[in-house]
Amino acid sequence: MTATISPGKSVQVRPDWLADRPLPDVRTALPGPLSAAIVERDLAITSRSLPRAYPLVPQRGHGLAIEDADGNLFLDFNAGIAVNSTGHCHPRVVEAVKQQTETLLHYSASDFYLPIYSEMCSALAATAPMSDPVRVFLSNSGAEAVEGALKLARYSTGRPYVISFFGAFHGRSMGAVTLTASKAKYHKGFGPLLPGVLHAPYAFNGRDPITGAPVHDEDATFDYLENTLFRYQVSPSEVAAIFVEPIQGEGGYLVPPAGWMTRLRELCDRHGILLVADEVQSGAGRTGKMWAIEHQDVEPDVLISAKGLASGLPLGAFMARAELMESWPAGAHGSTYGGSPIPCAAGLATLEVIQEEGLLANADTIGKQLMTGLRELQQKFPEQIVDVRGLGLMIGVEFRTAEQAAEVQQRAFERGLLVLECGESSIRMSPPLVVSAAEAQTALELFGAAVAG
Repeated sequence: MTATISPGKSVQVRPDWLADRPLPDVRTALPGPLSAAIVERDLAITSRSLPRAYPLVPQRGHGLAIEDADGNLFLDFNAGIAVNSTGHCHPRVVEAVKQQTETLLHYSASDFYLPIYSEMCSALAATAPMSDPVRVFLSNSGAEAVEGALKLARYSTGRPYVISFFGAFHGRSMGAVTLTASKAKYHKGFGPLLPGVLHAPYAFNGRDPITGAPVHDEDATFDYLENTLFRYQVSPSEVAAIFVEPIQGEGGYLVPPAGWMTRLRELCDRHGILLVADEVQSGAGRTGKMWAIEHQDVEPDVLISAKGLASGLPLGAFMARAELMESWPAGAHGSTYGGSPIPCAAGLATLEVIQEEGLLANADTIGKQLMTGLRELQQKFPEQIVDVRGLGLMIGVEFRTAEQAAEVQQRAFERGLLVLECGESSIRMSPPLVVSAAEAQTALELFGAAVAG
C-alpha cells in the first residue's frame, strides 16, 4: 500500500519487520551467527568464480532497507549493483508480478506471440533516444543483450570488426567478455577470445602522476582510432560497430566530457560505423534522464539495457533503428526465456513508476546533494579521495589507492552502509532511484565516518 504525495511521488508504508527501526541498525558482529553459517555453506558448494565483496547475507528488503539473516538492517547504496531501481519490493512492482503469476508463468516469445512481450517492447521503444522508429529484442540479462547487439551489428553491416574501449565492461559471456577490457583477469584463462574485437582509449583514460585522479586528453581517443587502429590494424570500412558505455560502469564510473560522444558519433557517421550505447548500468533513469546518452544529445544506432529495467527481475533488452532489426530474418536470433511474462510485468511496472513517481527528477536532485556532500568530504580528506564524479545517482568516488577503497568499503559495511568498489580504486554510489534526502544525508555521514576510519 502507498500513500500518494506531491509531486507524483509516493511514500511507502513500512512493513511490520521494518517499522520503528532506524536505518541502518546493526545489532551483531558481522557476519552474525546465522549469516556466518550461510556463508560457510555457500563457500562449500558454490562456484569459486563468484567474487563476493563482503559477507552480506540479504534475506528481505524494502525501499533502501536490506535485512540480513541475523536481523541487521543496512542502508543499500549499491542497489544490488544498480539493479533495484525502484527500491526493494516496490509495491507496484510486487503487485504486477503477483498478478502475472496468477495468469501465465511462461511461454516462449521466440516462437509464439506472447502479448506482454510486445507490450514491454512498445513501452521501452517509447523511451528510445532515437528519432527514427526502433524495434526491440528482449533477453534475460545485459550480457545476452550485448551478444545480440553484437550479432545484429555484424549481420546488418556485413562487416566483421567491432571496437570497444579500455576500461569497458560489457559482460562475461564470450562475446561480451571479449568486448570487456576493465580488468585483465576477466580474460585470463579463457582465450582465444572472439576474433575481430579491438580496443581504444576511453575518455579520462590517463592518470595524474601526482594525485592519481583520472585525466582526459580530448584528442587521445580519436587520434588512436584514426591514426593507429584505422592506419595499421583495420580499415574503418570493415568496422561494424563501436560499443561504448556513455558512462563507464565497472571501469570506475567515468563520465566523458562534453563533446566526446558527439565526436564519436561524427566519427561513426564518417565511416559508416554503428554506434552501440551500452546502458546496462547507466540507463533506466539512473543518471536523472532515462538514458545517460541523452545528457550528450547524441543518438545511438543501437541501445542496450538491463539491470534496473525490471527492478530486480532478469530482463535485458536491445533496441535498434528499425531498418537494422529488419535486416535479419526469422531465426537469426532468439531466446527461450528472454522477455518471459513475469520479468515483463515487472519491467512495465518499473517504467510506470519511474515516470509517474518522478524518479528521474529525484535522481537528479538527490544526486546533486550527494555530489556536494562527497566533494566536501574530498576537501576534508584529500590524502584519500582524489576525485568525485558522476551524474544523477551514478557517482564514483576515486581513492588514491585500491587499498584505501577496499578499506572504506569494508568499514562502510560494518557501519551498515552498502557500497561497492569499481574501477581500480573507486567506490560507486548507486542507490535506488527512490532514495530520500534524509537517507542520502545518513549515507554521507556513514561514508564520511568510514573514510575517517
